[in-house]
Amino acid sequence: MTIIEHDFGKKDRDKVRRFAQLLSLEAQHEAKVLANPIPYLERATERISQLEMALLEASNAANFTLGEKPASEPEKVEIDKAEYERLLRCKTLVENAIKKL
Repeated sequence: MTIIEHDFGKKDRDKVRRFAQLLSLEAQHEAKVLANPIPYLERATERISQLEMALLEASNAANFTLGEKPASEPEKVEIDKAEYERLLRCKTLVENAIKKL
């Protein structure tokens, strides 16, 4: 006996569902995404560019820029070691992400 497999478009629906989920769309939009994906792709492109801009801003904020002048007397702030290590990890992640761009 031979079994003929057919998914009835399940793979396509799963792709559309994942795309809609990544764009934070409700389930009712899935049919619209499948019918006309262009506006949704434009929306995804805009979100990606906003994330890239935020990443660049974070990178610029973490680094000393040429226009800034250091304070004559630096202000001292005390934080615990765990918080400092967390900030260093964040800075490293942002720098690595910028390199990948």
